[in-house]
Amino acid sequence: MTIIDTVDHDDWLAQIRVRLLQTQQTHRHELDTLTATAPDPADAATHAAFVARTKQAISDAAAALERIDSNNYGRCEVCGAVIPRERLEALPHARTCVACPRPA
Repeated sequence: MTIIDTVDHDDWLAQIRVRLLQTQQTHRHELDTLTATAPDPADAATHAAFVARTKQAISDAAAALERIDSNNYGRCEVCGAVIPRERLEALPHARTCVACPRPA
């Protein structure tokens, strides 16, 4: 795996920022759609799970954007190691390296 110092890769970070902003926009639209109408009572639990998942995705993207702005993006929040570029490309909102569990 290629490990990078994301601070020195402005173009790459700009692309990640765009992806995260697009993710937020997509999920906000999805959330608007989900909350526009009341769910069928038989589907209420599934609907609530979709709403919760969508809100979490928006929150994850926002947190990643904050990490970019504060120059903390690309560092594991548990062990402090650099998160491999491949992981960040696959999961731009990743907060941890593969070896560490995601903090609660």
